[in-house]
Amino acid sequence: MKEEQKVVTRQADGNKRIYFDHAATTAIHPEVMAVLTDALENNYGNPSSFYKEGNVAARAMNKAREKIAELLDVKAEEIFFTSGGTESDNWAIKGAAQAQKKKGKHLITSTIEHHAVLHSMEALEKDGYEITYLEVDSDGLVRPDDLRKAIRPDTILVSIMYANNEIGTIQPIKELGEICQEHKVLFHSDAVQALGAVPLRPKDLGVDLMSFSGHKLYGPKGIGILYKRKGARIAQFIDGGAQERKQRGGTENVPSMIALAKAVEIAYSDMEGEAQRQIRLRDRLINEIPKVVSHAKLNGHPSTRLPNNVNFSFEFIEGESILLLLDAYGYACSSGSACTSASLDPSHVLLAIGLPHEVAHGSLRISLGRENTDADVDRFLKDLPKVIQRLRDMSPLYEDYKNNKIEALIPHEGGNSLVRKGGYGI
Repeated sequence: MKEEQKVVTRQADGNKRIYFDHAATTAIHPEVMAVLTDALENNYGNPSSFYKEGNVAARAMNKAREKIAELLDVKAEEIFFTSGGTESDNWAIKGAAQAQKKKGKHLITSTIEHHAVLHSMEALEKDGYEITYLEVDSDGLVRPDDLRKAIRPDTILVSIMYANNEIGTIQPIKELGEICQEHKVLFHSDAVQALGAVPLRPKDLGVDLMSFSGHKLYGPKGIGILYKRKGARIAQFIDGGAQERKQRGGTENVPSMIALAKAVEIAYSDMEGEAQRQIRLRDRLINEIPKVVSHAKLNGHPSTRLPNNVNFSFEFIEGESILLLLDAYGYACSSGSACTSASLDPSHVLLAIGLPHEVAHGSLRISLGRENTDADVDRFLKDLPKVIQRLRDMSPLYEDYKNNKIEALIPHEGGNSLVRKGGYGI
């Protein structure tokens, strides 16, 4: 096992592997792993049982719930454990639709949501619900006035993510929440990417429902949270036993609950300092990449974005090729959401912010984490130009550009320049 780990973390050239895909998942924090291992050994009881082992597990579960509630500044009874962010999104959206259908069957979301939200909405459309998809601006921001105009008397739920998982743009959630409160409409926000990265106080944001996931903040996979404001009505999502106060059936995953509480605790203990450290590394990449690679465009808001998110489009080449070659150089990156990595279609998020298909295909997402350093960034800034140039040297589109047969969509200086109209076909 130790030998296998060496293969994973060390390249043939002696350079260490650099993990730049923390938006996809994170390694379990050592302290979280210690808590999880202990819980697997000593908290194996079923919390619904009345004997000692069950009581021990129940107390540990309740303590974990209370710790998370304390850190989020909400009531423990407003925290519901789930299997992850996808289930939390599904439960919030479908549960709200079921519980509120007598009031109306109209829901509102945005065009850049995670597929857990978009596919939940599509499923409701098949059941006769009507969905309004709000467009975003070129930075990926939802315009509050668009939400206000879209709300109708039969609107029962608005679902807008806190921060986008691909381009990192942070939405004006508090302002959107105030609009929903004004119209007495339930407001859900997918905050899977935000928990542990930025301070979150759901009750100050005006949200009624908020989704979280453990494996995005150095916790285990298979555990998540749905915050449900007391008084917010949503239907039970999983039938079975009386677990989670009769809202979600199924024997509780107590060890992972305990581990998740520890992960949230660690994240909140040094959040400000770690965020500032990652922002410094993030901004180095944002500022330096256009200097070392031509025809590069930053995607997402230049500053109102997650501390760890960098997303660029590189013209004349495709994201999948960039990832494969970067992998050979020792980097783990992404071209978009890990949940859709098997798809060859361009990112729906990049198309929604107005990028042409040709530019959207050449995207690269770098998401920093606790272990990343200035040395990692230094090395990446040296290797990235080699990767991009090697791929462009093999690109017929780049050859046509050099021979003045086509016009570039991203200006030579790259960076945050606007994409020009027109273009070429692939």
